[in-house]
Amino acid sequence: MKTLQIGNVTLENNLVLGPMAGVTDLPFRLLCKEQGAGLLCMEMVSAKGILYNNKNTEQLLTIDEAEHPVSLQLFGSDPEIMSEMAKRIEERPFDILDINMGCPVPKVVNNGDGSALMKNPLLAGKIIEKTVRAIQKPVTVKIRKGFDDAHINAVEMAKIAEASGAAAIAVHGRTREQYYSGKADWDIIRQVKEAVKIPVIGNGDILTAEDAIRMGEETGCDGFMIARGAQGNPWIFKQILHYFKTGEHLEKPSPEEMVAMILRHAKMQLEFKGAYTGIREIRKHAAWYTTGYKHAARLRSEINEVESLEELEELLQRFLAYNEKNS
Repeated sequence: MKTLQIGNVTLENNLVLGPMAGVTDLPFRLLCKEQGAGLLCMEMVSAKGILYNNKNTEQLLTIDEAEHPVSLQLFGSDPEIMSEMAKRIEERPFDILDINMGCPVPKVVNNGDGSALMKNPLLAGKIIEKTVRAIQKPVTVKIRKGFDDAHINAVEMAKIAEASGAAAIAVHGRTREQYYSGKADWDIIRQVKEAVKIPVIGNGDILTAEDAIRMGEETGCDGFMIARGAQGNPWIFKQILHYFKTGEHLEKPSPEEMVAMILRHAKMQLEFKGAYTGIREIRKHAAWYTTGYKHAARLRSEINEVESLEELEELLQRFLAYNEKNS
């Protein structure tokens, strides 16, 4: 497995946990780190949220010393605000600052932020350049293939990012219009890789170790960003590293291992976010964790009803007992 150099930051391996709003919070990042992720990306943070001292923003900015290296992702479309907020938070313990130019969510795009910047390469360049000048830490950029099929401009955006001082670029092989549907176009990642000298990190449809190997062969990319493939599966990093090293597949975690991971994740979540929010947030994770396991469909509908850690534990133990009896 290759190491990866981003500015002055050296990653032990080139597997990156992609940023996902509502998913890559502190507890989940720590679990992915334990499984071998080379870089952890935080949930995106609004530059305006920092400017106006939004109370929810502080929790999003929390970093644990066990996480390093970690990338903090900012979104916004005002070059002044973006660069000033980058400077304001620079002393916080993140290693890399990432600029989000890929988020497809309407409330972000309608503000001119996220993937809306794919429509305005000139403004995108100003934001990157100003932010790079404002701080000492490496600045990276996350983009998509384009805004829609009529405007596929990832190569142009990547060249602008490189010229503006970006230390690396992550490319999601879908347009904004596609959101997360359809198949990711890996060929656009190859085109970007051939067009720039800075590291290119491929993103989209990496769900197994074979996917990572195939993306590497087809695109020549320098790193692999795993986002939805890690939902309910922090083990994916360990699986890919093992496969790269030995050519062998690691067994899927047993139901017991899976349940132990959910409960560990739940405890961390409750500790970090409090009982009320923590238990509600772990429900979606638990649904992801149990996908693909026998007899788990009923369990998933019941998970949405749990109100406490005790209830979750009881439900999961019942599931294991049933599984053992009926396997």
